[in-house]
Amino acid sequence: MAKSSVHFILKGGSDYKDLAPVFQDILMTVLEEADQVPEEEEFTMILNLNLDDLNQNRKPEGYIRKARARIVFPLDRKEFYVQSYSPKVIHLDDLRSKISKILDGASVKYDITEDDDIKFDLK
Repeated sequence: MAKSSVHFILKGGSDYKDLAPVFQDILMTVLEEADQVPEEEEFTMILNLNLDDLNQNRKPEGYIRKARARIVFPLDRKEFYVQSYSPKVIHLDDLRSKISKILDGASVKYDITEDDDIKFDLK
């Protein structure tokens, strides 16, 4: 199954806590694009779990359920990425643009990279 991703790497003085005010918009954007918006109660639970960590400037869980798209916060650096398991259904170019606008509006400093073959460094 093909997978691809777009990475938003926090830079400068930007940190996890800077994502807190816009995380709901980022999460909803990804879920809508993947046509996988959960029931309101489940969405609120996912949102609150992540916001608790973000508000305390900690790496959050993200959205890593089995789905067409995931939001992943890796352990090794301050970034998050959206990973798609169905590039025909989920247009990462559109998501990259939408998420960039959200981050720009919140004055979050970041770089963007793309990776079609994510490799995990197991140390």
